[in-house]
Amino acid sequence: MRQRYLEVTFRNGKPLAAYLYLPREDRVTVASTREAGNGLKVDFDAAGTPVGVEITAPSLVSVASLNAVLERLGAETIAAEELAPLAA
Repeated sequence: MRQRYLEVTFRNGKPLAAYLYLPREDRVTVASTREAGNGLKVDFDAAGTPVGVEITAPSLVSVASLNAVLERLGAETIAAEELAPLAA
């Protein structure tokens, strides 16, 4: 997978959780997860490369807080429009 994308899980029409898949090679598996604060967790592969960001509390996550995590990871930041499904 070469592109980043957001997958959102809804319950009763409201976002329950989401996952931001980061660009990575095909068939990469998660080896560890670290808390990133404010309803965010980062998944890493066995080499320590970030592969995705779990958004466990969509109502607590802001574009600024997610971008702060992405910047720490050396990943491209996200635009507010990309997180629009979390505001549903």
